[in-house]
Amino acid sequence: MSELQVLEKTLLAQVRSASSLAEIEEARVSILGKKGKLTGELKKLGTMDPDKRREYGQGVNKLKALLQEALDSQGAILKRAELEVRLSEERVDVSQPARPRLTGKIHPITQTIDEIVAIFGEMGFNWADGPEIETDWYNFTAMNMPADHAARQMQDTFYMAGHSGDEGSLVLRTHTSPVQARTMLTQEPPIRVIAPGRTFRSDYDATHTPMFHQVEGLVIDEISTMAHLKGVLEDFLKAFFGLDEVKLRLRPSYFPFTEPSAEVDIQCDRSGGQLKLGEGSDWLEILGSGMVHPKVLENCNIDSNKYQGFAFGMGIERLAMLKYGIPDLRTFFDGDQNWIQHYGFDPLDRPNVVTGL
Repeated sequence: MSELQVLEKTLLAQVRSASSLAEIEEARVSILGKKGKLTGELKKLGTMDPDKRREYGQGVNKLKALLQEALDSQGAILKRAELEVRLSEERVDVSQPARPRLTGKIHPITQTIDEIVAIFGEMGFNWADGPEIETDWYNFTAMNMPADHAARQMQDTFYMAGHSGDEGSLVLRTHTSPVQARTMLTQEPPIRVIAPGRTFRSDYDATHTPMFHQVEGLVIDEISTMAHLKGVLEDFLKAFFGLDEVKLRLRPSYFPFTEPSAEVDIQCDRSGGQLKLGEGSDWLEILGSGMVHPKVLENCNIDSNKYQGFAFGMGIERLAMLKYGIPDLRTFFDGDQNWIQHYGFDPLDRPNVVTGL
């Protein structure tokens, strides 16, 4: 057996014994690389006489072609084998149900605010906003709340550090009513605005949280009456709850910033363990309202002999709980992914009075 035949047998055995693509690459380098075994054979040609050099060179080139073919063939086999292993390990059973995919949802509070804005926007109301950290004057004094009013007590209100009790002291606003004062001080009547936003009070149970959301409405002109107030609230509640008809009851009440003041109840049915609005013989309190107090108008530099108007306020969480059947107020702020997936809304489904809320 010639020297090249022995080398061929040895190198082919090395190629065919490779069990991975990495080993095939190692064999290629060790055989055909600059310092490979076959390259070393070619270097011997310089020491041979012309006749032997020609014969030996042809033999080395044939062996090189043979080994290159063997390397490519073995590499293809190993590449196919590794692909089959990978496909087997990454196999997907298409007969199984798809995994649930969590997608972003609109929070019920945001959805409810958008619905409220859409409805009142159709009525011609503008959006008004104000700071959540308010002065004592805007939060209490401008709203005709006396110094001894219960809402000013430390156990009910979050006062900022350094509170001294004067009108410049800072508090976390306890209602969105300060927005009414800021609006009346910066705009000339007629005024028609709603003011949704966060408010803060020191309370926590199933129906109260330290932070919650309110929306207040304000109309100031020369002609508005309690009849207009009732009509606006009836139209809003019909649109918001999707009712054909709604029956309201206005009960006399007391709010420092309105006179007369009224709690507004909506007709409901509690029979059968379910709450149904717009029918039945029961009543459910839903918001507070009244005619803007003349002192509030005067505090905001509006002539109370010429102008009058009405205001109303309601809790946004309460509206959302009633409409969407959410039992506990505290769950709005728990940050529970399962809760938001259940009660949340499609981000692309924007509330619109024309296409539906």
